[in-house]
Amino acid sequence: MAGSKHKYLHADQELHGYLAMGTHSDKARPAVLVVHDWGGCGEFAQKKADMLASLGYIGFAVDMYGEGKLGGSVEERMALIQPFFNDRTLLRARIRAAYEALRAVPGVDKNRIAAIGFCFGGMTVLDLARTGADIKAAISFHGILNSPKELLNETIRAKILVLHGYDDPMVKPDDVNAFCQEMTLAKADWQVHQYGHTQHSFTNPEAHNLDMGTIYNAVAERRSLQSMENMLQEVFGQV
Repeated sequence: MAGSKHKYLHADQELHGYLAMGTHSDKARPAVLVVHDWGGCGEFAQKKADMLASLGYIGFAVDMYGEGKLGGSVEERMALIQPFFNDRTLLRARIRAAYEALRAVPGVDKNRIAAIGFCFGGMTVLDLARTGADIKAAISFHGILNSPKELLNETIRAKILVLHGYDDPMVKPDDVNAFCQEMTLAKADWQVHQYGHTQHSFTNPEAHNLDMGTIYNAVAERRSLQSMENMLQEVFGQV
């Protein structure tokens, strides 16, 4: 099942997303934004969009960097991601542009949109929820959880699902607890699933950096994807 490149804009920045429509249907269908990790909108994110299409949804792998830029080395990836860590207003505006682009796609049910994200993408979909976007769910896989203190959040309308490795060196248990407190104070409908003996990037088969703590874990990957499917079924109902 192959999707296709889908260009859209944020201000004057051209963005190269990937749209997976799956089987043609005359009926509007639920759609899911897929936000990539720090490497960019490459094969990993695109395959997740294809997977969502195989489940009956429309999958849209977004391009946060612009023009389909990909980072190969750690240094290249840091250079791409740093502007968004430094400016969460930019991050929120960029993902809102992807959300609006998806809403404009023919065949998308505008009232049934969700978002999933991996690592940097997890942070991004949680920030999308913090903007008050009308999404049904925001699902973070080994994402960065902190809310930017300089920005006010709107009412969170999405159901929140965080899928996290307990031994993640980048987001430690105290950070998870702070996030849980944030979501509770926000009166959000939230869940956090933590996987024991599991580090960062556990869904990525290419992750094997012991020094950074980015380690693939097949069991945690399977469990987290099942939890994602359960949440999408809950918020979307019958496709």
